[in-house]
Amino acid sequence: MTYCCGMLLRDGLVMLADTRTNAGLDNVSVFRKLRVFGKPGERVMGLASSGNLSVSQSVVSTLNEGIKNPETGEMENLLNAPTMFQAAQLIGRAIRQVHISEGRAPEAADPGFNVSFLFGGEIAGDRLRLFMIYPEGNSIECTVDTPYLQIGEHKYGKPVLDRAITYSIDLYTALKIGLISVDSTMRSNLGVGMPLDVLVVRRGAFDADLDYRIGPSEPYFRDLRESWSRALRAAQAAIPVPTYKTLLGRKLAPAILTDIDPEEAFAEAAPPSPQQAAGMPSVKSN
Repeated sequence: MTYCCGMLLRDGLVMLADTRTNAGLDNVSVFRKLRVFGKPGERVMGLASSGNLSVSQSVVSTLNEGIKNPETGEMENLLNAPTMFQAAQLIGRAIRQVHISEGRAPEAADPGFNVSFLFGGEIAGDRLRLFMIYPEGNSIECTVDTPYLQIGEHKYGKPVLDRAITYSIDLYTALKIGLISVDSTMRSNLGVGMPLDVLVVRRGAFDADLDYRIGPSEPYFRDLRESWSRALRAAQAAIPVPTYKTLLGRKLAPAILTDIDPEEAFAEAAPPSPQQAAGMPSVKSN
């Protein structure tokens, strides 16, 4: 299993990916899933993959070798694509080409070809963009309304992003939140694990501000995990326990002491029904 996350922000782009792959509980390996492409001063792009490892590696190899343009005869790759959108389309073509080379059409219901990508970055003359590319080769683009995209085992880390990520947040604050999101996923899913690969890109820089691998013993991430756990325990302890039983006991106490039907006592404490408010007789069901 995999967890990859990309955040498109006012000041730039943040991408994170784990490196754990497994084919059963006794066959766990480490493979890079976040790759960086670029020409300093002209373009910088990150490509994160999730799903079938064989298919994702074939797609990346196809992109490195290039895809022949049937009209011009030129080899197209991520380093000569004129725009980010055309680069995203090229990745979709590479996915479909790998499907065809394997003798099967890309279908969403085919688990053997389950692969998806996050693709983000900036090319000179184009704006900073982030895409999610599906197994069929089509894509969606990240927007300022929801400034992040996820692939892989995303459900455990999504609540953290929903509560904390905004378009205007600082890049390295977003990186911190992204790491908390990854940690939340690792705590609940053994298929996601260390090391973690991180990419930070500042808007207009056309180069990586940070391209870094976080290992299992990395001090900052270890402290972050411990601090987040302590903060959650402290927040939970600071919230009062539910008072539903106490409130219910107060409402029913007069009924118990005076032998009144508890349903009638509870009805007296409840607000009037629409029929009662309108002066209409209420109907009691058996």
